[in-house]
Amino acid sequence: MVLAPVLFLLLLETGLRVGGYGFRPTVTVPCTVSGVACRGDNVKFGWRFFPRNIAQEFDPFVFPAVKPPGTYRIFVLGESAAQGTPDPAYSFGRILEAMLDHAHPETDFEVIVAAMPAINSHVAVEIARDVAKYEPDLFVLYLGNNEIVGPYGPGTVFSPLSPSLALIRAGIRLKATRTGQLLANLASRMGAEAQTPKVWRGLEMFESRRVAADDPRLETTYKHFRQNLDDIRRVAVHSGAEVIFCTLGCNLRDCPPFASMPRAGLGEGDVARWTGLYENAAQREAEGDYVAALESYLAAEKIDDHFADLQFRLGECYWLTGDYDQARDRFALARELDALRLRPDRRINEMIREAAAATQDQRIHLVDVDEAFRAGSPSGVPGRELFHEHVHLTFHGNYLLARILGEQVERILAANGESQPAGSSFPEEAGCVQRLGYNAWAHYNTLFKVLNYYVKKPPFVNQLYHAELVRRLENELKEAESSLTVEVRKQVAAQYRSLIEKSPDDIWHRLRFAEFASVWRNDERTAVEQCGRVQGLMPHSYKPHLLMALSLGRLNRFEEAVEHLRKVVQIKPTCGQAYHLLGLACQAQGQVQEALAGFAKAIELRPDDWQAYQRTAELLLTRGQVPQAERILRQGLSNVPDDPRLRNCLAGVLRRQGRNAEADLEARAASRPDPNALQDAGPRLD
Repeated sequence: MVLAPVLFLLLLETGLRVGGYGFRPTVTVPCTVSGVACRGDNVKFGWRFFPRNIAQEFDPFVFPAVKPPGTYRIFVLGESAAQGTPDPAYSFGRILEAMLDHAHPETDFEVIVAAMPAINSHVAVEIARDVAKYEPDLFVLYLGNNEIVGPYGPGTVFSPLSPSLALIRAGIRLKATRTGQLLANLASRMGAEAQTPKVWRGLEMFESRRVAADDPRLETTYKHFRQNLDDIRRVAVHSGAEVIFCTLGCNLRDCPPFASMPRAGLGEGDVARWTGLYENAAQREAEGDYVAALESYLAAEKIDDHFADLQFRLGECYWLTGDYDQARDRFALARELDALRLRPDRRINEMIREAAAATQDQRIHLVDVDEAFRAGSPSGVPGRELFHEHVHLTFHGNYLLARILGEQVERILAANGESQPAGSSFPEEAGCVQRLGYNAWAHYNTLFKVLNYYVKKPPFVNQLYHAELVRRLENELKEAESSLTVEVRKQVAAQYRSLIEKSPDDIWHRLRFAEFASVWRNDERTAVEQCGRVQGLMPHSYKPHLLMALSLGRLNRFEEAVEHLRKVVQIKPTCGQAYHLLGLACQAQGQVQEALAGFAKAIELRPDDWQAYQRTAELLLTRGQVPQAERILRQGLSNVPDDPRLRNCLAGVLRRQGRNAEADLEARAASRPDPNALQDAGPRLD
């Protein structure tokens, strides 16, 4: 009775593997670079934790499968902040590697950033177990921002929280098997994942997933987090590596709460009195009478002190009246009460400190980033000097974190007799800016992403003082754009060529040069050249093929573009952008049916791809299929509500059918301005 089911499952698993079913669940995949056996990032790793079409992924990395002599290998584990969002080319891991290489030219430092957006410690444990096979010398953990909203957290939209960590891990390991993948696919087809998001909408997806500061599920989350940290430590130590636990910094001064919840049990009278006091205080604050505003806010606090926005407003008024100690406490309390828990709270950092202190093992180290950031901020309150928005670091923030880590690595090397301390020879921030190519275009590109991919979208649009933040960033973006004169663009191109000459294997210099050449200089041949070099350095990655296809399309080399796009979907079958570009390439060659198939697949994978709907409708109209064009546009508006471009297109289709009154309604709806509309940025990889 026991052996028969076990034998059946073993045979099923073997058969599925032999038949090529499923995907490789590991962090890395094998590849060969210049005749050397290497390991590269696996774009399908995230399929175990997210729906496939919106699964998050590592940024490209590659390293020799067998560590070469004289190499010191560091793995950075974490989420989007560790990955380097908004631009991984300038992550603290990249800066750390540049610092260590500069200080110790006799050693080859490999800093491999195995970080991914939207994950948390449940995923990081699996990453650690996998990369521990490849002779790590050091693990750096900058982890804990997504414990609430990541997979298996109480505020997630993905795999739900379970009180049993063993059950969570059993599910994760089951999905690593082909049998588990088969079961997951069958469940998906039967509608078991109907509530799972089909479109990646970033932080907006978690907007309704509010978790109060006194929610009992948080205790389960903290317990799981602590156990996961302990297990990562054990995995790392067993591999022979040392571990640096990092506490987490976040924006307190310039990041109001994302959501506020009132204290439970308030009566109607209490609510009315609180609302009157709060609104009066907000009016006094807007008028610049901060003393009077404080008086009303404090009176409101006596009724309900749970409302996060109230605490932040108190912090703002204390700050503006010069009481920085009170302001610091209130900003911190606002973070603790934030019901949309996208920033690490006090308990998360406590868990990290406890995990680092739980053993007397000399290979375990703590870098208290939270304290260092406070010490390096005005009046001890971290703000926009270090963070773009809530947790993602500016170049200065990444530099400061890399510097702190570098000093700890120096102590580790000295303690092991591997090197003499050389921290004083670390390059200053300006030197790292030059070494990593953080130039005028990179600055513009970073600001663009922060403003349009984050600040202009929910949940940021719900924050206090949002309009002021948008105005400030728009002004900074305009200044950055105006600085990109013709002469400056020439200098940027020359800088990239110089950096590539010095570091020919640096993929980020080549990728950013390719993107810059395409977007700002219309130099598609340079983009093609650089992407071709990256393909040789990263043969496992789809990204250089995708960027090359964009440039080949602009050069009207459509057949070549199609070849690279086929390679993209071979590596990443869920790349909706590639199918969209395939549709465009086929359309340009007069292959209408193939173009429609490409756009249809793009829509299947990215239901919010408004251009795919529009282009499908336009092709259908050329064939006289007017009702079908209307149908696809209405489908698009059901997935991209109120999109003005689709509405205008629909208005035109309705007029062709003589339905002018309906067309006028659509045209009027399309003309309504959207203050948070995204700017056109040209092609980009992310």
